[in-house]
Amino acid sequence: MTSPALDARAERLLRELAPQVLGAVVRRFHDFSAAEDAVQEALIAAATQWPREGAPDDPRAWLIQVASRRIADHVRAETARRAREAVVVSLVPPELQIARAADDDDDTPEQDDTLVLLFMCCHPALSSSSAIALTLRAVGGLTTAEIARAFLVPEATMAQRISRAKQSIKASGVPFQMPTAPTAEERAPRLGAVLHVLYLIFSEGYTTSAGPALHRSDLSGEALRLTRMLRARLPDDGEVAGLLALMLLTDARRAARTGPAGELVPLTEQDRGLWDQSAIAEGVALVTEALSSGAQGAYPLQAAIAAVHDEAARVEDTDWPQILALYELLKGVSDNPMVTLNHAVATAMVQGPGAGLELLRALDGDARLSDHYRLDAVRAHLLERAGDGEAAIAHYRRAAGRTASAPERDYLMTQAARLRDERG
Repeated sequence: MTSPALDARAERLLRELAPQVLGAVVRRFHDFSAAEDAVQEALIAAATQWPREGAPDDPRAWLIQVASRRIADHVRAETARRAREAVVVSLVPPELQIARAADDDDDTPEQDDTLVLLFMCCHPALSSSSAIALTLRAVGGLTTAEIARAFLVPEATMAQRISRAKQSIKASGVPFQMPTAPTAEERAPRLGAVLHVLYLIFSEGYTTSAGPALHRSDLSGEALRLTRMLRARLPDDGEVAGLLALMLLTDARRAARTGPAGELVPLTEQDRGLWDQSAIAEGVALVTEALSSGAQGAYPLQAAIAAVHDEAARVEDTDWPQILALYELLKGVSDNPMVTLNHAVATAMVQGPGAGLELLRALDGDARLSDHYRLDAVRAHLLERAGDGEAAIAHYRRAAGRTASAPERDYLMTQAARLRDERG
């Protein structure tokens, strides 16, 4: 007898299919908010019925059909309510809208609407921050709390931002489709938001902001898949190539980042024999191509830094002066405080911990990072290198108290305990 609980494989399938189904339903009915509700109902129906009755032969088509029926039912109910109230007599009858939506069904079983949904969420009616937040929710499947942590804002603020984004899309009347801008200059703002959201999805998967596991390979894998799709559509774009290179070069180390019990293993202690050499080779080729084409944006530069790390056979072989020079260039094109933080680490590796600590002082007044655990963690590391054990212990503990990731918290507390033991 089939277990009533949805197994892990089915859960992964539903997560993978959710953005594809949402894309298809929004394209069919042109109402993002209603489509999202309908898809959620379809996913709940699948989680309830599939364990009892078995998964359908075509799960994607099943979900699209159920979601489409749900949204059509909602429209019919709204039609009946409006008819009874006889209020909105000047609008096109909703029943015609249903008929038109049904006639507009050009889905094919092979079609993947996820990339289309990604561009739709990065909508011209939205600010960049709202577009990124909405895409993380709809395409990446992150919770509002996870997105809030990625943006370093309160959860309530992020919930309001996502709600306003949905309303803005609905009110704009701009059709759901891939942008067809005739020039690269007109396409750039929307593409920039798409690249940023892919980067954030990957980052959340590679180092999960909360929970018992360090990785969420479903998210990082989806970001890689979408970026490959985007690369296929824009093969001459250096920023797209740079982002894909950055993901590959970073993800290549994933197998070495955790120990047998899932504990965090820092870069300096990783078994480099576990690194994925094929991913490294592909990433190095991509970043070389991007830089050779003249791309000097944030993603190719970050990929170049990752390549320097990955090409060092031993931690002692790392070319820190080259990394520092690349961070100097990166600071010129990005105001991200994490770049400044990493620049301080590179400076400390080349010029000594005191120089790195001096650079960290500028971040104490940056509201985006002043309360973030990584600032305390880096400061603790540099203080330890500078010989100030007591201050390092305090900052390791402070950092541990500020992260919701169990592996990172355990690592930071272990560092504090190690220092305490060494000091007797």
